[in-house]
Amino acid sequence: MSNNKWVCAAIPALLLHCSIGTVYCWGTFSKEIAEYIGAEKSAVQWAFSLAIFFLGMSAAFLGDVVEKDIKKSSLIATICFTTGMVGTGAAILLKSLPLIFLCYGCIMGIGLGTGYLSPVKTLMLWFKDRKGLATGLAVAGFGLAKAIATPIMQFFLNTFDNNPAYMFFIMGGIYCVMMFIGHLLLKKPADWVEAHEEGGIKEFFATLAKNFKFSFTNKTFIGIWIMFYINIHCGLALISQEKAIFTAVGLTTGIAATLGSVTAIANAAGRLGFSAWADTFKDRNTIYKIIFIMSIALTGATILTNGIENKIVVLCVALLIAVNAGYGGGFSNVPTLLSDHFGMKSISAVHGMCLSAWAVAGLTGNQMATAIIERVGDNATGYQSVLYATGALYVVALIVCFVLVKPSKKEKAEA
Repeated sequence: MSNNKWVCAAIPALLLHCSIGTVYCWGTFSKEIAEYIGAEKSAVQWAFSLAIFFLGMSAAFLGDVVEKDIKKSSLIATICFTTGMVGTGAAILLKSLPLIFLCYGCIMGIGLGTGYLSPVKTLMLWFKDRKGLATGLAVAGFGLAKAIATPIMQFFLNTFDNNPAYMFFIMGGIYCVMMFIGHLLLKKPADWVEAHEEGGIKEFFATLAKNFKFSFTNKTFIGIWIMFYINIHCGLALISQEKAIFTAVGLTTGIAATLGSVTAIANAAGRLGFSAWADTFKDRNTIYKIIFIMSIALTGATILTNGIENKIVVLCVALLIAVNAGYGGGFSNVPTLLSDHFGMKSISAVHGMCLSAWAVAGLTGNQMATAIIERVGDNATGYQSVLYATGALYVVALIVCFVLVKPSKKEKAEA
């Protein structure tokens, strides 16, 4: 069993990602947090933005730590994520917004970044012939976590009279067990040997600087970073307004909630489906072209028909399902696309650098949509206006896809 790829890679990856993926459940309890501590919801919203920011930046900074020791990185992830969850519960009881920012945003965010990276390379090493399927399986867990955890969290909220603190305590304990089991099981193949530079803080920052220079002076990496950033930015801009859009086109609260679960499943299915599909292409970047063309087509159709203002329900639902699926597919294909261009030796470090795009998008995606809606109006016209910005950005991403990210030498040789 110790050399079984499902036990050593797939199961621990799902345990880790199904835990940390609940960061996307923020909308389930953000209103309750704001009401309990007596703060504006817009102010509380920064906790989620900070969590995504620290996710991306901790992945960028700690990518080399993950590269050297997945056991250490997965333990760091377990400690930080669960401490952040329990600490957020305590911060809510203390009615301290700064403490919520620290626990949910900073501490939990660091757990998110290290936990996200830790199983990825291990999966690609165990599933060499189906790297896309393997990483898609794990990252699908990250996307599916929202669909699984939302009703459980809602149950605890109802049980404790909409006080989210106790929900955080209970869920933190559950995730601590899940993630620690994943940490214990996670293991690289015995035949994989790699050498790493040893050293202390000075060497750590020297390696970090080297990884940064290597990544951000490479045209292909910059192209992938821009594609990844735009996909997340646009995805967050629309996903953050999803419930409001469903309401604007005339759907009841119950139907909107059901469709929220459908889009969450589409997010997870996109992570698994697009990555498995990418394994069939000689140039893995083809999958991003498909994602962006699909996003442009449905965004354009909704703009041309004034779909939100005219309450064209089918078109608006199709758009949000496609955006969720493409958002998820963009995540699952990044590590394998990077491995095709930069090899497996330093994939965790390069992948970590690329996840800095997630950090930046976490600060800009929601905020762009909010700024447009505040200017135009919190109504169908405002949500429709967001599409002009996301549609234009999807076009930019498609151009980058063709111009900057060419097939790797390996892919050219197989063509």
